[in-house]
Order: sequence, then C-alpha cells, then structure tokens
Amino acid sequence: MTSLNDVKNSVLASFAAAEPHSDPYPYFLVSDVVPEEMLAGLRDLPFPAPELGGVSGTREVHNKSRSYFDADNCQKYDVCKLLAEALQSEVVVAAVQSKFNTDLSDTFLRIEYAQDTDGFWLEPHTDIGVKSFTILLYLSDGEGHDSLGTSIYADKDTHVGESPFVPNLAMIFVPSNDTWHGFEPRPLQGIRKSIIINYVTQDWRAREQLAFPQATVPAGLSA
Repeated sequence: MTSLNDVKNSVLASFAAAEPHSDPYPYFLVSDVVPEEMLAGLRDLPFPAPELGGVSGTREVHNKSRSYFDADNCQKYDVCKLLAEALQSEVVVAAVQSKFNTDLSDTFLRIEYAQDTDGFWLEPHTDIGVKSFTILLYLSDGEGHDSLGTSIYADKDTHVGESPFVPNLAMIFVPSNDTWHGFEPRPLQGIRKSIIINYVTQDWRAREQLAFPQATVPAGLSA
C-alpha cells in the first residue's frame, strides 16, 4: 500500500529531476510525479465527467459539475487524501519554493480533477492573479491522448506548441504575465484526465474547493 512518505518522496524526486524550459516562458516538465500504484488509483476515481453541451472555452462555464480534492472527497477517498497531504506537507512546500524560486507564504492548496471530452477547448490564459503556482499533472493514456498536451502560447494570439501528454508527467510554472496556456481544439477520444494543482492566495473566494480550507500551507521553510 502506498504511504504518505512514498508520495512525498516520489514528488520530491520528480522535482529534483525537473527539466527546465525557457521558451516562450519559463516552465518545467517533471516525470514520475506519484508512485505508480497511486497513479492507477487517481485515474480510476469515480467522479463524473462534465457534460459540455456544446459549450467550452473556459472551465468556469461548467462550474457546477467540476470535481475537487476538497475536504469531503479527501475524507471519502484515500488517494485524494494522500496526494493532498503530501502537497500540503512542509517538505514538499519547501521544495517547491526552493526548486521553482517562488513564495507560497499564506497560500492554500487547491486540487481539481479535470475530465475533458470531445468538444473541449480552453482559450489562452495565464493563471496570473490568485494562483501562485501551477502543476498540470496528466493521468490518462487512451488512444490518441499522447497528442492532447497543454497548448503553449507566446502571447494570447500566438500558439507555439503543446506539452507532452504522458501519464504521470506534469507541466509546472509560476504564473506571470506571459505564462499563456490553454487547449487548442482537436479531436478527443474517450476522457482526457488530468489533475490541476494550484497554490492560491487568500483572495480565493471558493474556499469549499480547497483541500484544507482552514489551513494555509507551511511556507517560509528551506528545503
């Protein structure tokens, strides 16, 4: 059985081996983020996929059907609780700050379980504002999913390519004015599953989405 220490150690090892990129903005690719046994558990979570109803472009248009590793789901599903506790831990928060040169002081952990179906697309956006740090962790391995990576843009109107979409690989960046990303429309078979991990500021209003709504992360530590 996967333990909390197993998850922490796997996340830390992936961060240590992060592959940096600088074009068109600084981001990192990290592999083998969670233990393999945990990856299967995450992929098999029984959350329903949102019905698009022909509408896409932002995730907000389907707010009522989005799924989170919130307090209730962390209590219900051990795999949710394990990932949330690992990402909330002192050692992982310290590693984020040290490795990726960012400050998570006074932030909360938000984890969304994203399931995208054919017709899904996302307009370019930067995550700047209430999101202090972003991890896009890919899960699914269906037919053609290797071409379903996050779209990367040099600016709002200039698409330059996609991240790799490989199970247990993540794209990581510190949101800034130029971290343009989204999802270019393309055919999608099955369900594209990923986990969107953010550390968000006190200005985040939807506290019910947070893994630990009463506790900010233990920032200000050294790795």
